[in-house]
Amino acid sequence: MPTINAIYTDGACSGNPGPGGWGTRIEFADGQVQELGGQNKATTNNRMEMQAAISALEFLSETDIDGGQVTLHTDSEYLKNGITKWIKGWKRKGWKTSTGKAVLNQDLWQQLDQLTETLSAHDWSIDWRYVRGHAGDPGNERCDEIARAFSHGQPIGLKEYKAARKNTQKIARTPENTTKKVDHYKDLSLNTLEISTVTTEEPSGNPALESYEHDSQEGQQAMASSADSKANIKNGSSEETSRIERLKNTLETLQVTDELAKQGYLITSAELADLMDVNASAVTSRGDYWAWRNWTVSRIRREGNQILWQLERIDE
Repeated sequence: MPTINAIYTDGACSGNPGPGGWGTRIEFADGQVQELGGQNKATTNNRMEMQAAISALEFLSETDIDGGQVTLHTDSEYLKNGITKWIKGWKRKGWKTSTGKAVLNQDLWQQLDQLTETLSAHDWSIDWRYVRGHAGDPGNERCDEIARAFSHGQPIGLKEYKAARKNTQKIARTPENTTKKVDHYKDLSLNTLEISTVTTEEPSGNPALESYEHDSQEGQQAMASSADSKANIKNGSSEETSRIERLKNTLETLQVTDELAKQGYLITSAELADLMDVNASAVTSRGDYWAWRNWTVSRIRREGNQILWQLERIDE
């Protein structure tokens, strides 16, 4: 059995959640290749990235190859940082995040953790390497092609190194079939806001003037009093309107954020800062994975001088 030169993995998803696919490519020293792929009808991009890596580690555990160091390339910083950094803290805290929330995708993180421990016991060492996506790397581009084909239900031929298997049973190409079938996501539910409005009654006015002589002085006083009352009412109404407008703006921001998460769009640090109404530096200083309001925020990758982030709705 030849040695392995490199492993590439990638995931794709149309919507977040939505139909997704994953692709894995194992490149051997003799030039042969083993390719794997699968799909799920309701999943997320992050889960597909993780499933691709799981399939790679499962393949290693089922081969006759002696242990050694192998480099696994992924264009997901969420996956790389999760398995090399964050997972230690999650396990120590009972699979809770720093905010006390349950870790998203815990079932897949536990599978990855178990596989890495099993492989380590058999002298395997996995070097998790980040590779920039869509940057011309042949291995990454091929995995992206496989993942997208499966996510769209399109046929695609996969190369197979048959001698690399201990048995003839093929790896199932329907990922997550041993875990939860569908990830459940709640839609943003917005309760009707009860806004207390205070109305100020107009002054009832002054008694009828008894004589023309009193008209000038008392009339001027009445006009001044009426003008002051109307000004107060106007200011109160303006403040009320301002509060309602701020609430409307907040609602619009939350709805936009939910749509970004649902569709799985990647956004820049500046765009994320605009959503949160903070400086861009406040975004990048928070780290690679954190929570904001109803979402978790994950650093996915860097494109040029831009950091791209992805939002996922927290499943309460």
